[in-house]
Amino acid sequence: MTTTYTALTTLTGKAPAEALGEAMEALTPEPTGVGVFEMEDGSGLWEVGGYFTEAPDEIALALLAAAHGAKPFTVSEVPETDWVAHVRRELAPVVAGRFFVYGSHDADKVPADAVPLLIEAAMAFGTGHHGTTLGCLKALDKLAGEGFAPGAVADIGCGTAVLAMAAARVWPDATVVASDIDPVAVEVAVSNLRANGMEGAVECLEAAGFGHPGLSAAAPYDLIFANILKGPLIALAPDLAANLRPGGIVILSGILADQADEVAGHYSDAGINPLERGQIGDWITLVGQKNA
Repeated sequence: MTTTYTALTTLTGKAPAEALGEAMEALTPEPTGVGVFEMEDGSGLWEVGGYFTEAPDEIALALLAAAHGAKPFTVSEVPETDWVAHVRRELAPVVAGRFFVYGSHDADKVPADAVPLLIEAAMAFGTGHHGTTLGCLKALDKLAGEGFAPGAVADIGCGTAVLAMAAARVWPDATVVASDIDPVAVEVAVSNLRANGMEGAVECLEAAGFGHPGLSAAAPYDLIFANILKGPLIALAPDLAANLRPGGIVILSGILADQADEVAGHYSDAGINPLERGQIGDWITLVGQKNA
């Protein structure tokens, strides 16, 4: 079994973190990948991590950490694991109102009166188990139960496209567009549509924000999902509001409980009034409506 290695540290500030990440790429042995991420816990810290197929030079890492004002690197061995197979074994079906999200290994458990969504464990976010995706599905179910009927729906940061598919199932006459910045997620979304017999029901695009012409063509939207993270949600607020029809609904998640007021404030400033706030575990789902 192949062993890989991770080397992780934290420090304050985006620019120093990016500089450290760039410096890591020049190490010998060379990392197979370097990631720089803002920690979504309100601490202001950034995590810098490298992935190696052979043991990294811990002395070189210590010198880099000291030079960039970071904490000492934590180096760990990571045994090779088929995570998709592992997760597939562990995932149980999820019920969110009318929606039944399941893997193919649970196909015999689909209730006759449910709206089924086949989502295999894959390298994209959104199996329905996480509190963010589950919260969005429940908000969607409630909207549909209240008679809401959008003509155009966008799922920004779609991951597996489970939310876009749920919308297309409930509102088959709606134009539904799903986008993600990650090309792997877009491939997974297309595969999921095929597995559910929904080819053509959702347009899947690789895009950041609303800049893609395919997203612009379907605007303005009656309903927009954005299940991402606090920082990108805040940055997206003006463009999202601009692409939402007056009276249109937005469902936001990827927000920790102590971040909800800040995110809601930015959307209120953009003309989107809060309607509801749901919580599952540490995660908040916000539902808002644009001023008519």
